[in-house]
Amino acid sequence: MTTDGPGGTVPDPHRASRPTAGRVADRDLRRFLTDSTPVVTGGRAILLQIADPVVAAGVRRHSDFARRPQQRLAHTLMFVYAVVVGSPADAAVATAFVERAHRPVEGADDVDRQLWVAATLFDSALQAHELFGDPVSPALAEDVLRAYAPIGTALRVPEDRWPTTVADFRAYWAATLPRLEVTDDARGVVRDLLHPRFAPLWVRAAMPLVRVVTVGMLPEVVRAQYRFAWGPREQRRFRRAVRLVRAVRAVAPGWLLRLPGPLLLRAMRRTAARYRAVP
Repeated sequence: MTTDGPGGTVPDPHRASRPTAGRVADRDLRRFLTDSTPVVTGGRAILLQIADPVVAAGVRRHSDFARRPQQRLAHTLMFVYAVVVGSPADAAVATAFVERAHRPVEGADDVDRQLWVAATLFDSALQAHELFGDPVSPALAEDVLRAYAPIGTALRVPEDRWPTTVADFRAYWAATLPRLEVTDDARGVVRDLLHPRFAPLWVRAAMPLVRVVTVGMLPEVVRAQYRFAWGPREQRRFRRAVRLVRAVRAVAPGWLLRLPGPLLLRAMRRTAARYRAVP
């Protein structure tokens, strides 16, 4: 479970446990990884994560979705950017935040659960590019899988548990989906996430589109457990939403698509500096 935000004093980033990789050297791969298209599928990743009952219970008890649903997504994206494409210091700070946030959460260090959390982030990123951008070549998919491996180790998943090939990942994914169980804890989180009552106006204005995309991108076996309506009308809305996002993405300049990453990393560094300044 990725953190909802820092709490207490931030450990020294040079002493925090962290993945060995942090900065992607290949320019083309880095441009792909810093593209913000996966932001659209952040809700999908969260719904998949909490389809695991242990993850759902932890999120329900230790998160403030009802008042700050956008913060959960922002901190999840911040963690991904920091660990995958940030500097070693960025990765260390992000990992320290997660470790501290997980201390009071029962089951937060369970390897199987954390592997699933990391897997949902990789799969959702790949699905976002396939659906809203350009097809991802097999070679690029393998590179992205390797680039996402540090997310697993940042969540204390042993390196040998992360799939080494996309075929291995797909086998793991197919074996895990049938074992998921959507509980009342998960449904409670979904109500707060997809129907935020206290979120800023701009968040609430975007929610109709977010809901359609989130529900439409879920695997059928998970969508059915959440009891989402999914008939011809919903499918037409989903297709229209996909066309809209693709059209906006097609005209957006590359620098704008890559802007969220640096902004989130800058915000994380400021937060870390404030906590280290507290005596």
